[in-house]
Formats: sequence, C-alpha cells, structure tokens
Amino acid sequence: MREYVIETVRIATIDAVVNALDDAREAAGLSKAGLARAISAEPAVVRRLFSASGVNPTLGTLAEVAAALGMRVTLEPLPTPERKTLTEPLLEGRAADTKQLAKHLSQLRRARRPALVS
Repeated sequence: MREYVIETVRIATIDAVVNALDDAREAAGLSKAGLARAISAEPAVVRRLFSASGVNPTLGTLAEVAAALGMRVTLEPLPTPERKTLTEPLLEGRAADTKQLAKHLSQLRRARRPALVS
C-alpha cells in the first residue's frame, strides 16, 4: 500500500509539472519542435514529454525545458493538512488514508493553473 501511495504521488507531481510547462510553452507561442531546438533535443523527446501518458522525465530535462521557457523548477512545502494526510503516515511507516489521498489527488488533477501572460 505504501508503494501505491508513493507511486501515485510521484505520478501526480510529474503530471502537474509537465502540464504547467506545456501551458507555459503554449502561452509563449512556442512549438514543440521549437522547444526541442532550444534545449538541443530531438523533437520526439519534447513530443513524448507533452503527449505521452505515464511519462517519467528526469529532473534535468524538466529543468532544461523550464529554463527555455523562462522558468525554473522549485520545491515548496506541502500545506499542513497534506503533510498530516500524506507525509506523516509515510514517515511513520504506514500507508496514508486512501480516501483522503484519493480526494487530494483528484483535486490536484482538476486544478488548472491560470493562463500565463506573455
């Protein structure tokens, strides 16, 4: 169960970062091929990043894409309720409350970043 929780959070986090980068790319009017050129990558790499499900990019790739879009990848602390629901159980060696986790992840998936202004 702990492995499920960890994997679910990992996927939701990567999805949120990739979606925010794709929103920034679109707001900048930059094609996927143009972004690939900017980071000296094959166009297929960027296409997969933004269109494949279950994508697992490296932090280095995300940082390069973010830099090309005038952004950076940063960490932020989880709000206290999320730490109680997610972090504390993991640190204590037990699984998080699956109902609370499902609710939280559903909210993450629905949350859309506001449109970026160029």
